[in-house]
Amino acid sequence: MVTTELIRGVGIGRGTAVGPVLRMPDPVPDPADARRDGSAEDEQARATEALAATSAQLRARGQAAGGTAAEVLDALAMMADDPALAADVTHRIDDGATAEYAIHAAMASFRDMLASMGGYLGERAGDLDDVARRAIAHLMGLPEPGVPRSDTPFILVARDLAPADTATLDLDSVLALVTTDGGPTSHTAILAREKGITAVVGATGAAELVDGDQVLVDAENGTVERDPDQERVDLALQRTAALSAIRAASTGPGRLADGHAVPLLANIGSIDSAREAAARGAEGVGLFRTEVLFLGAEKAPSIDEQADTYRAVFAEFPDQKVVVRVLDAGADKPLAFLTDQGEENPALGRRGLRALQAHEQVLRDQLTALAKAAAASDAHVQVMAPMVSTPEEAEYFRALAHELGVPTAGVMVEVPSAAILADHLVPHADFVSIGTNDLTQYVFAADRLLGTVAHLQDPWHPAVLRLIETVGRAGAENGVPVGICGEAAADPSLAIVLVGLGATTLSMSSTSIADVRAELSQVTLDDARRLAALAASAPSAEAARRAVADARS
Repeated sequence: MVTTELIRGVGIGRGTAVGPVLRMPDPVPDPADARRDGSAEDEQARATEALAATSAQLRARGQAAGGTAAEVLDALAMMADDPALAADVTHRIDDGATAEYAIHAAMASFRDMLASMGGYLGERAGDLDDVARRAIAHLMGLPEPGVPRSDTPFILVARDLAPADTATLDLDSVLALVTTDGGPTSHTAILAREKGITAVVGATGAAELVDGDQVLVDAENGTVERDPDQERVDLALQRTAALSAIRAASTGPGRLADGHAVPLLANIGSIDSAREAAARGAEGVGLFRTEVLFLGAEKAPSIDEQADTYRAVFAEFPDQKVVVRVLDAGADKPLAFLTDQGEENPALGRRGLRALQAHEQVLRDQLTALAKAAAASDAHVQVMAPMVSTPEEAEYFRALAHELGVPTAGVMVEVPSAAILADHLVPHADFVSIGTNDLTQYVFAADRLLGTVAHLQDPWHPAVLRLIETVGRAGAENGVPVGICGEAAADPSLAIVLVGLGATTLSMSSTSIADVRAELSQVTLDDARRLAALAASAPSAEAARRAVADARS
């Protein structure tokens, strides 16, 4: 029994759903530290077969799901295939462990190592648990862990979902997703957003919901309401229908009600996501993450190898803008050939442009490859540097990009110092793009992927909005475009505020474009500026949301 009728979390998307709760079943129990009865060779064969079967199973799920889900599940399969893990399992079996316990203990050791790193890798620590449970279930002859099945549609409630589960949800059965853990940039949230699943994450109070509880999930407001009355249900469904009608009627480029243009761009990381973005009507790309080419490599790919990949992506956006972020390594994305080892706090260490400056040839090669690919493309290619902290760094990057044949070079504003010094930094950039995910993280000194501080990961907070306003003002005064490429742009109501604060373009997950386009079409630029002033002057994120909602009601 829940103690309150209204449970709060972080909403993903704008959808609403009503239905009965069905909880994820308890995970496969941890195996006991028992001694093996058979030979080490036989036990090793069991372990090898279980890990191979788990890897194949994950890859098959990924191929069926496609898109970002395929990338996520392939990464999980690589964990199951990891030679270092296999060596650890072998060592434990040689010491007398069973295959079940050897896999459990080896994965736990790897998980603890990743958790200690924090950031993206820390968030992936839980994924190792999922891989281990799948392998152990295979060894024990138990059903594959995953989402329960039901003859009737339901609201799925879980502590968190493994990427393999989120990626392959049956959207005919799962009306909405509610998790007690996780934040707005966890894999669960990212995949839910990509698949258009109504979801509320980080809703700690949902732990007390039980199977059969009737709930109303309101992603726009980030709430889960138990036993809602019929009037509340009717209002929620009416709002969903109204939003669907507005979305269906909204086509073409992004613009406000007074005709003010706000190009709506997509965040992409692969050729598959590029194709999906183009199909969904993105007006170009505001953030092309290039890390996928480098992660896991012992050395940087060659100029020609990079150029081939870039050309394939650029081909999806003829005569449109494609903004490429150069390699953003370090902290949660370490690379053997680029980033320093053993930093006590890598999130505050040599990462992003700092790492590239220390290994300038890697940056020179990437810029050369981008210039080469752009020359063979009809796309309007621009480049930007991640984690820029000072005007000197902005000046360095633009000069180098121009030298190597990329005529339009900007910087990302993710570090508070860059926003505070925007009046000095912006003149050294051809454009700026605000990464709200990292900016929010650094403003609040709160890991953006850590569920325990998810409540601080709120770009609606006036502390973040005022920094965005500072950058927007500097951009307007210097005639420099100011884009938003963090997930904040995917929130339709917040998108209005961001435009009012000076954003000239918005980039987001391609599934969010239709909702944002529809919402922008309802307000003028004067409306957006008035709403932005209300939000920025509020004392808290919740007060900012409420002020904007009240002013629009």
